[in-house]
Amino acid sequence: MRVIFMGTPEFSVPVLDALVQAGHEIAAVYCQPPRPAGRGKKDRPTPVHARAEALGLEVRHPVSLKTAEAQSEFTALEADIAVVVAYGLILPQAILDAPKKGCLNIHASLLPRWRGAAPIHRAIMAGDAETGVCIMQMEAGLDTGPVLLRKKTAIGAEEVTSELQDRLSVMGATLIVEALETLPDLRPEPQPDAGVTYASKIDKAEAQIDWSQPAEEVDRKIRGLSPFPGAWCEVQGQRIKVLASRLAEGKGPAGTVLDENLTVACGKGAVELLRLQRAGKGAQDRETFLRGFQMPKGMQLSAAEDTQ
Repeated sequence: MRVIFMGTPEFSVPVLDALVQAGHEIAAVYCQPPRPAGRGKKDRPTPVHARAEALGLEVRHPVSLKTAEAQSEFTALEADIAVVVAYGLILPQAILDAPKKGCLNIHASLLPRWRGAAPIHRAIMAGDAETGVCIMQMEAGLDTGPVLLRKKTAIGAEEVTSELQDRLSVMGATLIVEALETLPDLRPEPQPDAGVTYASKIDKAEAQIDWSQPAEEVDRKIRGLSPFPGAWCEVQGQRIKVLASRLAEGKGPAGTVLDENLTVACGKGAVELLRLQRAGKGAQDRETFLRGFQMPKGMQLSAAEDTQ
C-alpha cells in the first residue's frame, strides 16, 4: 500500500519501522520542523526526521497544512492511506480527504477515554488499571473518529510514563500493520458518547509535589510525569525531581523522610522514592543519589504551599 507517514517524536519511530518492514511504500514522511536544542541551540531534526533520512525516505516538515500549496503537494502524492501518530499538527479536511482510504490515527488510549494530547500521562495520573492503543479513522473532531481496532494492556503498579509509552509504541506498530492488512474486513465502530475524557497537555506548573495529598495521588503524579517534566519538590533550597516511586508503609507529618530508604510521609500513607535527579545532573537510582546528597530520617521536604 502507498502510505504517507505523519509523526514526530520517538514514540512514532517504531511505527515507521514496522510499516517499512511490512513492505508498504512510503510516499513521504511528514514531521515537525527541526528546532533549536542542546547547549548550542542548533536546529535538531526530530526522531522521525532522523529515522526517515536513515531509511532513505523523503521528509517534509511544513509549518502548516492549511495553505493551498501544502495541501496540493500532499494530494499530489496520490497515497492510498495516511498513517498518523503523534504528528503535532491539526489536519484540515482537505488533508483528511486526500488519501484514497483516508487517514488512520494510532492513539495511545482506550477511546473515548483520554482523547487529546497526553493520554499516557493522564492514564497513570488518574490511577487507571489499564490502557491501550486504538486505530482510529480520522475526522475533523479531536480524536472523535470511529475505531477500527483496539488492544488493551494493564498498567504496572510501578510503571512510569516512559516505560508505558515504549510498550504502547510497539503495540501501535503491530496493530497498524494488522489494520492495513485486514482493512477491507474491518468495521468502523463509532465511539460512544458515554465515558469521554480529555487528556489535556501537561503543564509544568502541575509538576510540583504536594506531600499533603494521599500517597496514591503523589505516587501517580511522580510516575505519570516521569521523565518529563518530572515531578519535583524543594530540598534545602534545591529543586529535586522524583522520577520513580512506589507505595510504602509508614506515617508521619506530610513531607517527612521516615527512614534511610527515602520513604516519605504523605497526607495519608507514604511513598518510597526510587529515582531522583538534581538540577544540572543526570537521573540516579536512590542509592547512588544518596551518596552525593543527604536526605536523612526526619528531614522535612517542602509542601507545595511552602514554595509559592
